[in-house]
Amino acid sequence: MAQSGRTGRLHPAVGAARRRLARHLAEHAGLETTPTGRAARSAEAVNRAGRGEQSPASSSRTPRAPAAPRADEGPLLLVACSGGPDSLALAALTAHFARRGDLRAGAIVVDHGLQEGSAQVARRAAEQCRELGLAPVLIRRAEVEPGGHGPEMAARIARYRAFEEAVAELEEQGETVAGILLGHARDDQAETVLLGLARGSGTRSLAGMPPARPLAELGIDGEPITAPRDEPATASIATASGEPPRVDPEGAAEAPSAPTALLLRPLLGTTREEIEQILTAEGLSPWRDPSNADTSLRRNLVRHDVLPHLERTLGPGIAQALARTAEVLTEDADLLDALAARRAQDARADPGSFHPVPEQPLAALSLGVLANTHPALRRRILAAALQEAGGAAPTHERLAALEELLGGRGNAGPVQMPGRVTVWRRRALERRAPEPEAAGALILTRTPAG
Repeated sequence: MAQSGRTGRLHPAVGAARRRLARHLAEHAGLETTPTGRAARSAEAVNRAGRGEQSPASSSRTPRAPAAPRADEGPLLLVACSGGPDSLALAALTAHFARRGDLRAGAIVVDHGLQEGSAQVARRAAEQCRELGLAPVLIRRAEVEPGGHGPEMAARIARYRAFEEAVAELEEQGETVAGILLGHARDDQAETVLLGLARGSGTRSLAGMPPARPLAELGIDGEPITAPRDEPATASIATASGEPPRVDPEGAAEAPSAPTALLLRPLLGTTREEIEQILTAEGLSPWRDPSNADTSLRRNLVRHDVLPHLERTLGPGIAQALARTAEVLTEDADLLDALAARRAQDARADPGSFHPVPEQPLAALSLGVLANTHPALRRRILAAALQEAGGAAPTHERLAALEELLGGRGNAGPVQMPGRVTVWRRRALERRAPEPEAAGALILTRTPAG
């Protein structure tokens, strides 16, 4: 019998996943579920969106009509649901807390239009979310533009842009969207770590998919988006409030005007076997994406061939070990990011204090500070500055080119970076002995589109 209207024992997989979801929302979204079915929010969340109190709804599967948002209802969570096993299970878990009145939860279904009948699949997923009691339920069509990306990355970029547009529309209507819940599970995390190893990635990428991050950040699923922004995020490497940004060498620094909505992944500790048990217990029939069997796609190849081979040859538990590695590296990467952000403030300089460059300068980074910064932090500072100037996530090779420019003498450049960003080395207008070169700076500019 479905667990939402059960009369018997709660399935252990459902109970465990509900507890994980509750802990995740408490830790990352500031939402505390209580035994009485009310939501107790942290001080930070209360200041952002007000305290949410909502009467418990019926536990039946009868669809609920969306209610007009009220200021005292608290922020909205959206489940990103494709109708597939992971996201449909997450929708059912989230709907449980919504029915109890612990939170307000809707859903967003993105139709990528890549397969025949995709619109029908999207409508069915939306119908299932409504039957679970989620509201509002949004359907968005994503325009997938491959560009220089593979099909998997192009679809992810389109999907996340659809998320951003939906959040913006809801906020224009007076809603506060606290987060979008994603159904990535433990096996997905293991695959992400293996893919990062294959790319020769840094710490942040090997940390896999973060359990929570701002929607506005460029990095996706532990992989960088290499498409640049249309406009620079800022003219300096600090936010307007003076607070340092989060620096991510594989992804991006958070823009100062970034929306507060988070991407939340509460199922990273849940296995695919447990997902299937949840679906059975809830009486749900998911959509099985036929493209997931296509091993010409790298992630599918890892899922169907590489991970099973590792399990056979090295023994069981490889996926769990890889996911644990990601968890450990996340803490290390967070520390390095925080240290780099503090050091970035010391590196800021006034572009007007240096020999001019042909284009409007967006930022200046002190050569002396950069030269005396540990390489692990320096790479993070450079990557953040490039993306804040509107560029794309730099590769290891492009960062190495900047390191070479940094170690030179006199005025030099330009060095072209992804996303139309150009970097110059310039001496200070007033050279100071005995280390005149240390008084210089890297100057960042960006060529307009077209």
